Amino acid sequence: MRIPNIPGFDKAAVEKYFKNTGMAFIGRVGSLIITMLVNIQIANYLHLELNGILNGAITYVYFFQAITSLGLDQYVVKELHQHPDNRDRILGTAFSLKFIAGLTAIPLIFLAYQIYPAKSTPYLFVFILSFTGVIQSANIIDPYFQSEVKSKYIMQVQVISYLISAAIKLTLIYFYHAPVLWFVYAFLFDWIMLSAGYLITYQRDGRTISRWSFKGTLAKKLLKFSWPLIISGVMVSIYMRIDQIMLQNIRNAAEAGAYATVVRFSEAWYFIPSVIVSTLFPAILNAKRDDVNRYRKRLQNLYDLMVYISLPAAVIISFASPVIYKLFKPEYAYAAPVLAVHIWSGLFVFLGVANGQQLIAEDFAKLSFIRTGFGAIVNIALNLLLIPTMGMMGTAIATLIAYASSTFFIIFIPKVHKQGLMMFKSLFLISLFQKIAKR
Repeated sequence: MRIPNIPGFDKAAVEKYFKNTGMAFIGRVGSLIITMLVNIQIANYLHLELNGILNGAITYVYFFQAITSLGLDQYVVKELHQHPDNRDRILGTAFSLKFIAGLTAIPLIFLAYQIYPAKSTPYLFVFILSFTGVIQSANIIDPYFQSEVKSKYIMQVQVISYLISAAIKLTLIYFYHAPVLWFVYAFLFDWIMLSAGYLITYQRDGRTISRWSFKGTLAKKLLKFSWPLIISGVMVSIYMRIDQIMLQNIRNAAEAGAYATVVRFSEAWYFIPSVIVSTLFPAILNAKRDDVNRYRKRLQNLYDLMVYISLPAAVIISFASPVIYKLFKPEYAYAAPVLAVHIWSGLFVFLGVANGQQLIAEDFAKLSFIRTGFGAIVNIALNLLLIPTMGMMGTAIATLIAYASSTFFIIFIPKVHKQGLMMFKSLFLISLFQKIAKR
């Protein structure tokens, strides 16, 4: 496949980077399509209230994924690149840390549920899914394959796992007419299959997990670098998911069930900016080292690219939302206008992901924590204000405003306000018109 020319970037370099991430991208897209089709069937089968109850448990456990992952993956990739001969010790240490974090999360989830439970969602559902953190510790193999540029193995494991998962869930619907509890176990089994797939794949070519070992000094090193990402991840989890629990508690599980379908459609493509940024940012960093003006130009081009992708998608899905909800039973139809609003949050997610990398490159990583925390506060405050009167439409509006506020928060900070102006130029197509005027 030929990669189109992206203004401001060397085409050969871009093709090289895309080849390294392309297989993982294909795997994500394939898994996404499978998951979306199955989730539509589940939503239709369970109806509004039971779908809300199930998603309440899934959302609740999501809050703790940042803790269980420990933000280790990108640092594991870095360590494996720098010390490939130390593979077994690196993977063994990271696996042990994540396993302990997964175990620690189980009582933390229990305590959180006692303080602020998800109304109508039994704790049993949350308890079952709380074991995902322990199971996911085996996914440390994923960054190993990334470091070896063997993304095809990741793709194979993901696609096969999701195909099996789809078959199981469809069987529960059409052959067993299963109660909602069975779907809770099915979602837990998804993680078991994925982790088992990674373990089986890793065991090939002379590799074996029996050689993994733990090293205390390496553990301290990994945690020293990753703790900011843990804090940031927790804030992002609250920032992106607290609205669903608040809607369920302030209104009811049925409305939360309808809103869950909105979120799944609206956020399904949020992995795309991460893939684009990870592909193009090495070239941007090279420009930062060699030529500041070229660095700024490439950053502007990256922001432009984010808008060129997210803006048309938001327009199309806004108009197509009534058609999309023809896939659901009529009881879900009133969620279509909510999707038409929520989908515009993607513009700020795309810009925020790109700007987050710029903040790291310019040693302003702490600002990411601050602005994410600001976005979380805005989101909670607006949900408290809007949900009682507007329901899930208020939640969508709160999310849109919170995402925009978080992304452009930096415009009020003198050291980085130019970055905010660059994003404004892209968002309002000013830089596009400037490029057209120069021709």
